[in-house]
Amino acid sequence: MANEGVAALPDFGSGPIWILDGALATELEARGCDLNDPLWSARVLAEAPERIEAVHYDYFAAGADVATTASYQVSFEGLAACGLGRAQVAELLRRSVTLAQQARDRFLAGAGAAGRRTPLVAASVGPYGAMLHDGAEYRGDYGFSVAELMAWHRPRLELLADAGADLLACETIPCLAEAEALVRLLDDLRVPAWLSVSCHDGARTNHGEPITEVAALAEASPWVAAVGINCTPPRFVESLLLSARTVTTKPLLCYPNSGELWDAANQCWLPGADDPGFGAAPPRWVVAGARLVGGCCRTGPADIAALRATLLDAPYALSSGTTQKAGPFRTPSV
Repeated sequence: MANEGVAALPDFGSGPIWILDGALATELEARGCDLNDPLWSARVLAEAPERIEAVHYDYFAAGADVATTASYQVSFEGLAACGLGRAQVAELLRRSVTLAQQARDRFLAGAGAAGRRTPLVAASVGPYGAMLHDGAEYRGDYGFSVAELMAWHRPRLELLADAGADLLACETIPCLAEAEALVRLLDDLRVPAWLSVSCHDGARTNHGEPITEVAALAEASPWVAAVGINCTPPRFVESLLLSARTVTTKPLLCYPNSGELWDAANQCWLPGADDPGFGAAPPRWVVAGARLVGGCCRTGPADIAALRATLLDAPYALSSGTTQKAGPFRTPSV
């Protein structure tokens, strides 16, 4: 089944480094949104979509070349448990793409877009475990077959593929089986995407498979535009990229978290063990092969501005009209 809603495979392998955005939920909370809800950021998507558009805009203004949509935890089954019908969920998925597109249009209409490449919109596809609200997305111990995971992911992928995004962002995938399910769906639907897994050390996914097995899986697919790591402590990124590079010629990507650890039982972030945050590491990630670099949980526009300043040297202005200089990367804080 081919899908006409998504553009051709992006070329991430040439030109300047691509700067990705940072965390959406972290920034929404910083702006006063209460995400202590089974709907998580989908509540904001439904009730205050303008806040999500503003966050996307500020990431573009901070230097991001890609906006990742607010669809990470939006699934038909997950939101059905909250009383939403399939038509309502489908509307939220489409809206997540539209908001990022609107933010891009607003950014491109302003003076801050001068000299910048046209940003892309990547429709976020989170893991099955994100629906469970029990930390399973950081473990991957679902007990499902590849075929079962394909069946669960297919309806959302089909809808997002037809929603007008430039590509899909299959992200925070904790295990090889789910990565395989998604790659097989991308090949079936002929939809471009990046594939990004979460890892618990410098060599393996959160479920324990070698990162090289994920990279080899991506290498075999013509629809995977880039492969890499996200929502992983920064101290592991360089080693993971170097390992992945041994088995794939695909562009590599990385957007680690701040180095803090998620406590699923208490629903809070804890300080990471001896993790310095991004620090001076991003240039080493590029040397290790990263072509797309950004941030994940607990990072915000200031971090993305600092990342761009380090790798591409650009200032930024917020949607409020205030101009800011990119400062140093923050160290993890709670």
